[in-house]
Order: sequence, then C-alpha cells, then structure tokens
Amino acid sequence: MSFESVARQSLYRQTHAKGGDLRSLFDRRLLGRIWRFAARHHRRLGVFVAVSVVSALLGLATPLLAGKVVDEIGRGAPGVVVALALVIAAVAVAEAGVSLLSRWLSSNIGEGLILDLRTAVFDHVQRMPVAFFTRTRTGALVSRIGNDVNGAQRAFSDTFSGVITNVVTLTLTLVVMLRISWQVTVLSLVLMPLFLLPARWIGRTMARLSREAAVHNATMNTQMTERFSAPGATLVKLFGSPATESREFEVRAGRVREIGVRTATLQSVFMNSLTLMSALALALVYGLGGVLAIGGHLQTGAIVSLALLLTRLYSPLTALANAHVEIATALVSFERVFEVLDLVPLIKEKPDAAPVPDGPVSVQFDDVRFAYPSADKVSLASLEEVAVLDDRGGDEVLHGVSFTAQPGEMVALVGSSGAGKSTIASLMARLYDVDVDAGAVRLNGVDVRDVTFASLKETVGMVTQDGHLFHESIASNLRLAAPDATDEELWEALGRARLADVVGEMPDGLETVVGERGYRLSGGQRQRLTIARLLLGRSRVVVLDEATASLDSESEAAVQHALAEALAGRTSIVIAHRLSTVRAADTILVVEDGRIVERGNHDALLARGGRYAELYETQFGRQADAEDVVAA
Repeated sequence: MSFESVARQSLYRQTHAKGGDLRSLFDRRLLGRIWRFAARHHRRLGVFVAVSVVSALLGLATPLLAGKVVDEIGRGAPGVVVALALVIAAVAVAEAGVSLLSRWLSSNIGEGLILDLRTAVFDHVQRMPVAFFTRTRTGALVSRIGNDVNGAQRAFSDTFSGVITNVVTLTLTLVVMLRISWQVTVLSLVLMPLFLLPARWIGRTMARLSREAAVHNATMNTQMTERFSAPGATLVKLFGSPATESREFEVRAGRVREIGVRTATLQSVFMNSLTLMSALALALVYGLGGVLAIGGHLQTGAIVSLALLLTRLYSPLTALANAHVEIATALVSFERVFEVLDLVPLIKEKPDAAPVPDGPVSVQFDDVRFAYPSADKVSLASLEEVAVLDDRGGDEVLHGVSFTAQPGEMVALVGSSGAGKSTIASLMARLYDVDVDAGAVRLNGVDVRDVTFASLKETVGMVTQDGHLFHESIASNLRLAAPDATDEELWEALGRARLADVVGEMPDGLETVVGERGYRLSGGQRQRLTIARLLLGRSRVVVLDEATASLDSESEAAVQHALAEALAGRTSIVIAHRLSTVRAADTILVVEDGRIVERGNHDALLARGGRYAELYETQFGRQADAEDVVAA
C-alpha cells in the first residue's frame, strides 16, 4: 500500500468520525452487549483472526524476497533469481487468495451483524406503543436502522479486521527492519509525526466541515420530503411561495457547495504534502542505506527490502494511531442502536394470555381512568431531535368512564373536540393501556390486558378518520387484515364496501398501487377501502373513529352503505360526527372533559334538554335540516 493510499484512508476515517467518547472504550457493559451480538459468529471470527495473521506474514515475504533477488543479481546467479521470482509470484497469488478470503469473512461477519441488529431493532420498534410513534421523527428512527447499524457493522468488517491485521503487520515489520538496519528503522520512526500530525489537523477540520454539510443536507432532505409529498406540495401551492422555497433551498445548497470546494482544496493540499513526504522518506532510506552499503555494513538488497518495508511500517502505524477514532465512532453507533433497544414497550402480552372467548362480544368499560404516558417513558430526545424531552404528560384525561355495549349493540360517543372520545376508542384496540389500578376494559368479561395480541386484533377492528393506506397495491392493503385471503374473497369484501365497480374499472384491478397514504384515491374511496379491509378481517367488534367526518355528502352516502355492511350483527363503538349515525345508535354517550355526562337514546336525550340537546342544535341541527330536505 502506498503512502497516498494510507493517507486517504486516514483522512477519510477522521473526516467521517462521529467523535465518540474514548471513555466508552472501557465501558464493560457496552462491550459485553456488543460481544453478545458478535458471539453468534464466534467461529467465523476465529477463522478470520487466523487468516489475518497469514495475510500479514505473506505481506512481509515479498519485500524480503525482492532484496534477495537484488543480492543474487549482484552475485550473477540467474537460476536463483528465476527461482526467487517464481516464489514471489506464488506469494502474490497466495496473498491475493488470502486477501479475498479475509474480505469475505469480514463482510460475512459484518453483514450478519447488520441482519441481527436490524432485525432486533425492527422487531422491537414494532412492539412500541402508538405514543412512541406520535413523538418520534420517522427520519431519525429510520436513520438508526440504516446509518447507525451500518456504522456498527463497519466495526467488524473494517475496524476489527484492520486492528488485527495491523498489529500483526506492525510487529513483524519492526522486527524485520530492526534486524536489517536499526539506524534506518529508528530514523523512519522519527519521521512518523510529520506523517500523522497533518492528517490529524486536516482530519479534524474536514470532520467539522463534513458535519456542517450533513446538517445542511439533512435540512434540504427534510424540505424536499415535506414539499414533494402530495399534501406538502398542495400546501405550498395554496399558501406558500415557490420563489421563497427556492431561495431557502438555494442558500443551503450553496453552503454545501462552498464546503465541498474547501474540502476538495484541503484534500489536495494534504495529498500533495504527503506525496512530498513519501519522496523524502524514500530518499532517507536510499541515502542512509546506500552509505551503509558502501561502508560494508549493509547489503544492496537490504536497501530495496527496507524501501518496500517502509510503506508496510507507516501503513499499520497510521491506521493504529487512528484506531481509537474508528472504534469510538463504532461504539457511538452501537450506543445509538442499543438506546432504541433499551426503550421498554409499555404494552406487553402476558405469558399466560388467552384468546377472546368465541361468540358475540360485549364491551365493558369499568371505572376507567387514563393518562397519556409522559415522553420519558416512550421516547428519546435524539429521536425527537430535541435537546430535552418535553416533561409534560401524566395528566388524567379520562375520569371514571363506565359503560357496557351488549353484543350486537351500537354505542355512539358524542361530545366536544378533545373530550376523550378517541381515547376511549384507542383503549378498546389496546393502542394504549390502562394502569393496573385505573379500571379495566373488558371483552366478554375478559380484561384486554389478559388476551393475546393476535386474538385482540382478530376481535376488534377499527376505521379511523384518515383511512391510512400503504404505498402498495389494493390487494396488499386489503391482505393486511387477512394475509391468506384469496382474490375472490377480496372482491367480495370490495363488493360489500361498494367499491368493487370502482376497482374493476382500474387498469390493474387489485394490483393498482394506491400511492403514498392512498392519495391516488378519493377520500370516499380510501374510506371504503379501509372498510373493505375491516370486513375482510371479520372483526366481531367494530370501532369507528369519525370515519365519515371529512367526506362530502355523496362520498358519505357511499361510505354509509359500506358501514351498514360492516356494522351488521356486530358490537360497535362509533364516534359520531353525522346525525344519521347518532339516530341509529342504541345508546348515546355524551363525553365532556373525560367523563360521561349523559347517556340514553336520541329522543330521550333531546327531551332532557341537557348537553346533548346543545350539541344537537349546534353540531347536528343543520344536518337534520339537510336530511329533511333530501327526504322531501
């Protein structure tokens, strides 16, 4: 490896270092956790160490053999020269083979570690409560699974392999060079600071520039992600200024360009300085070595061996001098990954959890009191990209809520915005958990905390206001509720949701990709597709969280027909936004400030003249007039 190659590697590693704390090198707990992941590959690690030693030994053979060739040429022994040349060729072939094997082993270990870490983080994140996702920035979380896991992988595929190889190479090289000429070796080591100090100074400067560029790039990416999404682009066109957006983007992009120019200049200065350094080092070997050879203290071939060994001395010395930076950087990546894994999921399945009993299902809220978890229980400051977590939270939002929905009944929840209606719906699906001493939510008399996740998902189906869909095909979105469903079953569900004709007219039918968040479909079509998904899952309890609130009258009519199919024969909890839903309910619960303040049917509550009557006049009055006109 040339001086230039060594310098480029040194500069790159320092530039891209994250600046880890060296104290973490001695954190036994952290190192122990890393080893538990790496121990799964302990056999390959052992083979890799052995191969690294062989590679280092082969690397030293060529310089020594080259010196022998020069000596034999001076002696006029062509046969020996040819034999040595063949040996050098054989060593080169063996070194290439061992190098490939070493690289395959390190990559195999590193990629295996990536698989283990990514799978562990992905599985763990899926078990986190909804509160975690409402606080966390998606990009920051994805970065943990991407960039930080890759950084941890490099600890094994590059750093660990480099340290092993370099320690062996440096030790053997020093021994051989000292035996050939201790004078040349000592002077070579004296020049080492001239090689390392520029790399450290420029490396730190470039690391600072690299971090600044990363900040600007992240800001640009955020701007593009938000502005290039369907709702973001619509918002800019409606209220924003494209010219202002372009100017802001240009300022950040311009700063990145300036940093790129300065970085390239620093690299060029550094590499030219190191090229000069390389020439001076070789001049030292040839000058001092030549004087010693003329004086009879050194053979001519030894000078050639020393010149070739010099690069093998500086290379591992430089790499090991920067090893602490690489290791600390890798440990930062491990710490950030383990930081996510250390978050404890608030909602867990009990070891003895049982399925929900068969048959029609009743829903019971028994004196339920609930407070949303505080940020420190569900999130990380680094994932929210804030300096300190918001310490608000823990204030009770439901106060002793009790009601029962008998099998097949519809219970409607009405009330002011923020009264606690959606919170009640979320507790049924166990998106959040009630504290042990704060009441219970029961299905057929069984606490939802005592049933299996799979059984709860099969029993309770939920349709939310936004009707979220993945950027996948219609069939894939439907099969979230029933992975083994046939195409015939999908078409049946679409038909019951009044959407089969619409999908049938699409060129790709069930394979039509709905777009990000389903934006290629209308609002009514999205909602009907989510209702078809609900029908496909055959849930015995249906929760509707203002499923028609944002629809126009025509779309609402189609969705209401689909909802009639979804609610038939099922126990349902409906957050009512439309009067038609309220009138059809068996029981209406009026929720205010986290309490049920009134309950009864539509006519009885109107006759009482209380809070429901007020809501009827303000929220449902115009709807009633419109419905009367339509009926007429």
